[in-house]
Amino acid sequence: MDGASTGAAARAATHRVIEGVWRIESAKIIGALARMLRDVGLAEELAQDALVNALERWPGAGIPDNPAAWLMAVAKNRALDHLRHAKLHNAREAELTHAIETQLEDAGPNPEAALAGDIGDDMLRLMFVACHPVLATEARVALTLRLLGGLATAEIARAFLVSEATVAQRIVRAKRTLAEARVPFEVPPADQLAARLGSVLQVVYLIFNEGYSASAGDAWLRPKLCEEALRLGRVLAELVPGEPEVHGLVALMEIQCSRNRARVGPGGAPVLLLDQDRSRWDQLLIRRGHAALERAAQLGKGFGPYALQAAIAACHARALAPEQTDWLRISALYDALAQLTPSPVIELNRAVVLSIAYGPAAGLELADRLVREPALERYHLLPSVRGDLLAKLGRNAEARAEFERAAALTNNTRERELLLVRAGACARG
Repeated sequence: MDGASTGAAARAATHRVIEGVWRIESAKIIGALARMLRDVGLAEELAQDALVNALERWPGAGIPDNPAAWLMAVAKNRALDHLRHAKLHNAREAELTHAIETQLEDAGPNPEAALAGDIGDDMLRLMFVACHPVLATEARVALTLRLLGGLATAEIARAFLVSEATVAQRIVRAKRTLAEARVPFEVPPADQLAARLGSVLQVVYLIFNEGYSASAGDAWLRPKLCEEALRLGRVLAELVPGEPEVHGLVALMEIQCSRNRARVGPGGAPVLLLDQDRSRWDQLLIRRGHAALERAAQLGKGFGPYALQAAIAACHARALAPEQTDWLRISALYDALAQLTPSPVIELNRAVVLSIAYGPAAGLELADRLVREPALERYHLLPSVRGDLLAKLGRNAEARAEFERAAALTNNTRERELLLVRAGACARG
């Protein structure tokens, strides 16, 4: 290998290190800057400046002994430069700048340690800002993946099968909306915490669901989104350990993720739950899920929707074979979930469970009632479930029509292929 090739390989290796550090540390850096500047958009811009500085300097100067600390220090210096050069007429801002400068000067050769004790709080504040209800749902998702996941615009666009321009526009508008609404960079007060935490959990859950069962495209799974949602959930569980629903959501994601290797067959074809090779389920993730669910239970505040769904997933995880599943307990858990958060989708899931616990006719009776639900009019899983139940009852012509309708409604290629295969089997049956 000649010198030019060796240099190119070294630069590529350095860039991979920088990307890895950025993915892990960017949320901490942005959070720290946002606390200093009270502006999430500006905080991200200055953090990106530090990243560009690393990309320019590290290939020649070498990777620092503590890359994360280097990035944090450079980013904070950028923030201080901004504060120094801005026209600070407000005395409070001037005092804040002086206080930060004093902290950094007192820290000596390790300025990044000056505010290190607040990193956990900064991350939590950043989560609440990125998931603020003032933003549209898709904007919350994009901003969360950008600020807390360290994902580039192109990565978010690929994950959700939209254009980079669309994602970029969502992020820009989200930052503008936060600034115009003067959303404070803080954890909400106690009387608002539950509602705002619900928004954060919803965003993490939406990210996970898109990874676990992709709504469109050629892939049945998008593992990267599952992993990112699980990482965010684990971070949140350590930041607010006294909230049972946080642990419930983590438990749900851990257990669901444990099945990922078994959910895709040769060539990427989907494998449904009852057909999966359970020896391929990840036992470490299952144990972690059970532990998170136990943490939720030990808080003694009762189970919310995420913890109830985790308890359902745990029933599947405990069964070594489909026939060992405690369907009666799952049915009872779904009853509790339906009472707590009534929704047509939960009722559809109940129909599936009823069909297994009490026979396909019982499930079909409930599914048939859902046909009149406006919210499920374009929901492909309703005809999919009805097709399955009709097939089990030997009503193959009706089942075929339902599977074909479901195939026409889904935007996921793999799912469409599976549904058409099932429709074909009904035609032959």
